[in-house]
Amino acid sequence: MKHRIDLDNFQKSIGYEFNDISILKNALTHSSYANEKMTGKFKDNERLEFLGDAVLEVTSSDNIYRNNPKMNEGKMTRLRASIVCEPTLAMCAKDINLDKYIMLGKGEEMTGGRSRDSIISDAFEAVIGAIYLDGGFANAKEFVNRFVLNDIENKQLFFDSKTILQEIVQAKGMEARYELIEETGPEHDKTFHVHVFIEGKFDVKGQGHTKKAAEQKAAYNALLYLKEQGISINPKGN
Repeated sequence: MKHRIDLDNFQKSIGYEFNDISILKNALTHSSYANEKMTGKFKDNERLEFLGDAVLEVTSSDNIYRNNPKMNEGKMTRLRASIVCEPTLAMCAKDINLDKYIMLGKGEEMTGGRSRDSIISDAFEAVIGAIYLDGGFANAKEFVNRFVLNDIENKQLFFDSKTILQEIVQAKGMEARYELIEETGPEHDKTFHVHVFIEGKFDVKGQGHTKKAAEQKAAYNALLYLKEQGISINPKGN
């Protein structure tokens, strides 16, 4: 576990100071760490994750409902899904360096758990649950608004990147192709490098810890490139 000074810095970075620091430590404790210690002193963060997931869903639903008065239920549901999905939450968590504070067992640490989206996003939800438990709904809602709902358009673009890119290129009678360039790193912690291209139009790269994640990042980077070229990339239906 990081020293207390690090937890102090983390609290400053998120703008919330815990009344009970043990709740924050609980939120940062992965099951691999708790199981490895086997002392009963450390509880994993799965119960707090459950709580945080509920707070996140109601907060994001409220935000979408209030800010999109003409959006129907189906579109609101899709927008919420883009906000609360695992890759998006992992991206939010990395923005506040949450991955550096998670307590992992040695085995999980050695196999690349600290960079795994599932672990990082779960810890992020656990932190939301911890803030709710420690300081009430208003503080948890403020955290979600600040670090999750701060850039909804970009997060939806990231979530829907492959679909949006496909719609754009198909409308022009073309097709985007994805190709795995290389795999780097040890077997248990590989990084996949992918490029997506249309001959004569663009050739953009992306990387991730799974081939699917690398393709998504490549598509997202391609959309950003197209946006720079002045091409509309608004998600269909928005």
